[in-house]
Amino acid sequence: MPFPASVIPLDNGLTVIHQEIAATPVVVVDVWIKAGARYEPNAWTGMAHFLEHMVFKGSEQILPGMFDAAIENRGGLTNAATSHDYAHFYMTVAADDLPHALPYLADLLLHAAIPADEFVRERHVVIEEIHQSWDDPDWIGFQTLSEMIYGDHPYGRSVLGSPEVLRERSPEEMRQFHRAYYQPENMQVVITGGISLEHVLELVQTTFRAFPQRASYPAVELTSSPRLCTNPRNTLALPRLEHGRLVMAWLAPGIDDLASACGLDILATVLAEGRMSRLVRELREDRQWVDEIASSFSIQQDCSLFVLSAWLTPKHIQQVEQVICDRITSLATIPITTTELERAKRVLCNDYAFSMETPGQLAGLYGYYGTLAKPELSLAYPDYVRAYSTEQLMSLAEQYLSPNHCGTLALTPA
Repeated sequence: MPFPASVIPLDNGLTVIHQEIAATPVVVVDVWIKAGARYEPNAWTGMAHFLEHMVFKGSEQILPGMFDAAIENRGGLTNAATSHDYAHFYMTVAADDLPHALPYLADLLLHAAIPADEFVRERHVVIEEIHQSWDDPDWIGFQTLSEMIYGDHPYGRSVLGSPEVLRERSPEEMRQFHRAYYQPENMQVVITGGISLEHVLELVQTTFRAFPQRASYPAVELTSSPRLCTNPRNTLALPRLEHGRLVMAWLAPGIDDLASACGLDILATVLAEGRMSRLVRELREDRQWVDEIASSFSIQQDCSLFVLSAWLTPKHIQQVEQVICDRITSLATIPITTTELERAKRVLCNDYAFSMETPGQLAGLYGYYGTLAKPELSLAYPDYVRAYSTEQLMSLAEQYLSPNHCGTLALTPA
């Protein structure tokens, strides 16, 4: 299947990804930047996420609040997010409004002023966001497990950073980070919807033109890809926790080995996706040891994470952990049934198809894969999934899924 979008590298290093969808009067702009938390020096943790907030505080030409007003007054929507591998800023507007809206977004991204007074005010907001996360037992659990699994790798740090570190940071340090990473070779402008390629290129070349002068910044400590060699285990007792949690995680290949990652996604679905999956049926429906059990599989640049999470009463934690370990071990020695395999493939391929229904979903998919690898790779997922045999999945489980190479965290009420 040919890639339906156009990928155009501009002379200044910026990449434009465009797909026209003539049937819709809506346009989505999603700007992806290799400026996530993994690019922060250790002493600047939280800077990437904090900068996401500060971008919206204006430039020399745009006062704080002007961008939001300009977009909202035309019925548009805008937001942003920061991860370890990237930051991205997106907006949805009527196609006719794009020439008015895009210059605002471009000016904010390229020329964020980061004024000192707004920096101090917004730092309080970010620190309060961190404090709120500490009240979420699931966030605490996942962050604790990440630190156990990733060790010194940047993926083990919270994207939010810490209040102590953020209080030591200055507006000028943030301007350095911005001028170092918000550069054209790190940036992809994805535009999908009811607008032609010719018009898109004209607008982007006009608005994403005058990038900031590149700044130096403290060296980022290079860390090899995480490799879990032991099976760390931890238990946390948390106040106000009503149900226990059991979270188990395995490291898997990153985006460079998408084929293996897709196979592990199949295994995660076989184990704990839907009522017909093995662990849901056994632990929730039959034994009734858990209230819920679910799987998740997230692909990142350096590695993926295979996670099983259960909500349960603490007295069943040890029993549930043993069952999970037994079922994980069996994946490498007992072939999954044809019925299980076909169901998992159908679930994953349908989920993939549902993720490509809107201009916003397409823009996110292209930007995500384009930032981590190349945008064309976004079409490879269903072909990799459909190609797997039971024998290949057994080999994959033996290689990556073992109770002896698992990080385990139990959360119990204090």
